[in-house]
Amino acid sequence: AYKYVQEMWRKKQSDVMRFLLRVRAWEYRQQPGIVRLTHPSRPDKARRLGYKAKQGFVVYRSRVRRGGRRRLVPGGNTRGKPSGHGVNELKFYRNKRSVAEERVGKRCGNLRVLNSYWVAADSTYLYYEVVLVDPNHKAVMGDPAVSWICRPVHKHRELRGLTSAGRQGRGLRVRHHGSNGRRPSRRAQWRRLNTLSLPRYR
Repeated sequence: AYKYVQEMWRKKQSDVMRFLLRVRAWEYRQQPGIVRLTHPSRPDKARRLGYKAKQGFVVYRSRVRRGGRRRLVPGGNTRGKPSGHGVNELKFYRNKRSVAEERVGKRCGNLRVLNSYWVAADSTYLYYEVVLVDPNHKAVMGDPAVSWICRPVHKHRELRGLTSAGRQGRGLRVRHHGSNGRRPSRRAQWRRLNTLSLPRYR
């Protein structure tokens, strides 16, 4: 059955999906920005991303405003050089899905963000569902498939670019020519190339 649901979501411009997404976007607009759900609205997608319908797994829906990010300056006055006068056409350096994960992760500090996926959009907002895991639950700690997330090193993965959306924003989906300077990170590459190393014996 999940295969049929997956095929329906692949054809979002069909009459059925257009109507469904329009109704859902209206419903989501009436609700708060972050809402806990009893079950995922896309069970096939959630399961492919690691969700299990058992204790210890939680799904939240998060809402993110669409569009670029204006520079927060009073009256549009940046008080700088002409090259820094831009206010309107600036983009945030992370993608919207990563922002949605961050907001849910801050709300649920005791949970770990596993993954997320798109569910709806309207003229003003993008809606994502975020799958979270309770690292202190026995059903999670005893499951070899997901117990890795219980280690302390995975605290707030979403804030450090370690989730799928975060890795995508860091450019780590590319593995061939064109990924130069991205691993382990842009900052680490910059530091390596701009640090003068003078060994004692040379």
